Amino acid sequence: MIIRIKKLTFDAIVGILPHEREMAQGVCVDAKITYDFTKTQFIDYAHVCQLIEEDMKKKHYLLLEEALKGVYEAILDAYPFLQSMRLKIFKPTILPNAIVGLCHTFFNHKN
Repeated sequence: MIIRIKKLTFDAIVGILPHEREMAQGVCVDAKITYDFTKTQFIDYAHVCQLIEEDMKKKHYLLLEEALKGVYEAILDAYPFLQSMRLKIFKPTILPNAIVGLCHTFFNHKN
């Protein structure tokens, strides 16, 4: 199965610049999670959205690279049977003429 989350949007403190550390800014997250579905093994997409938002709001990441890894680990803790996760985090308001961000694909080698 594949779960897709698109444009999960919320405010969080993320960044290394002084003004980014003082005030939350808009963040937009996309995720694609693959896993083997069974009757007892499924992923709750609403819970995944909650985990992403809570993790980023709580940890106040300095770098998007750290946020990608931290969010993946939070979701993997809740759903250790996931196979892979493509995660994208954008900061849509940091530049006036572009939406910038990072993405990475993680693979669960334990599964």
